[in-house]
Amino acid sequence: MPNIQLLEQALPVAPLKIAALKSCEKMGEKVNDYIVQFRKESLNKYVDSALFSTYMQENYLVKHSCPRFGSGEAKGILNETIRGKDLFVMVDICNYSLTYSVNGHLNHMSPDDHYQDLKRIISAATGKARRINVIMPFLYESRQHKRTKRESLDCALALEELVDMGVSNIITFDAHDPRVQNAIPLKGFDNFNPPYQFMKALLKAEPELQTDKEHLMIVSPDEGAMHRAVYFSNVLGVDMGMFYKRRDYSTIINGKNPIVAHEFLGDDVKGKTVIIVDDMIASGESMLDVARQIKDRGASRVFVCTTFGLFTEGFQKFDDYYNTGYIDRLITTNLTYLPPEIYEKPYFVEADMSKFLAIIIDSLNHDISISSVLNPTDKLHALLDKHRLKK
Repeated sequence: MPNIQLLEQALPVAPLKIAALKSCEKMGEKVNDYIVQFRKESLNKYVDSALFSTYMQENYLVKHSCPRFGSGEAKGILNETIRGKDLFVMVDICNYSLTYSVNGHLNHMSPDDHYQDLKRIISAATGKARRINVIMPFLYESRQHKRTKRESLDCALALEELVDMGVSNIITFDAHDPRVQNAIPLKGFDNFNPPYQFMKALLKAEPELQTDKEHLMIVSPDEGAMHRAVYFSNVLGVDMGMFYKRRDYSTIINGKNPIVAHEFLGDDVKGKTVIIVDDMIASGESMLDVARQIKDRGASRVFVCTTFGLFTEGFQKFDDYYNTGYIDRLITTNLTYLPPEIYEKPYFVEADMSKFLAIIIDSLNHDISISSVLNPTDKLHALLDKHRLKK
């Protein structure tokens, strides 16, 4: 729940409105339902004031659309006024399930298409909103966050463009490199992480999981994910290991230097349950290779926790690795599109982020501190204490 005491001491910046683009309609509806619930359960003694005349609503979602012409060109339309509103625009740039027609040919929407639709809705607001906030869980072009030789800096350019269009705050999750916010140093950029939701989902799926040092270990699949693994291991009070990718820098395949081998640094994993933590799974090749090596080293079970499950090459490899015993659980959030068939997989566990997003939006709408949301250490300790008491 949001911090009710802080909410009672602060007025909303402006009446709240949420524009959940088609790419994340379902998430937007769940977030809206939570905010409606929060506001019905709090601040009842204040709502008679004129300042709160628009505070408690049955729906905060804005009616909007992005229709396309036969040529594939599009426009953004807001079907209700947002003048003076605190507007939150939600977009999932990874939702490839949506399609549109170009001269009779069917196109699947790419991250570029979703980003353009985001800009169209911001443009349709034409400067009338009191404040514009963008919620983009998977940050657009975040893997192109730094320049090597003659390359574009797509992520930094996109952030600058959004700020130039009048966006005040950008909210994202598990950014590939949070330092990209240096491109917009005078604007709001909040980067959230879901370790609490991971553990909550995992402990619900595995109620007998032993979370002590003798039975559990955290592993980072590469040096880039080290900070996530360090945080997890410190909160849980368990050991940590790390793989590093040995690459062939003389070759470039699909824009990347191919991985020659994964080398492991850390204590013995024999007989332990291992949690691998990373920000995303694309094809899954590197993550599955890490899981196989951990099992080959004698780990009893392997759980994979990843913020974004993109599954760019489908589920066949994951099915094969589950059937051969290399992975036991795959926990990922619903911050990006997940194809319906994943819910039928026996190894899949969803970490629902809708309530977390609702708390973020409600807190930002009141301009109150969200440091407790950014740092979930206390909530994780309470969750683990409760789990250990049950055993």
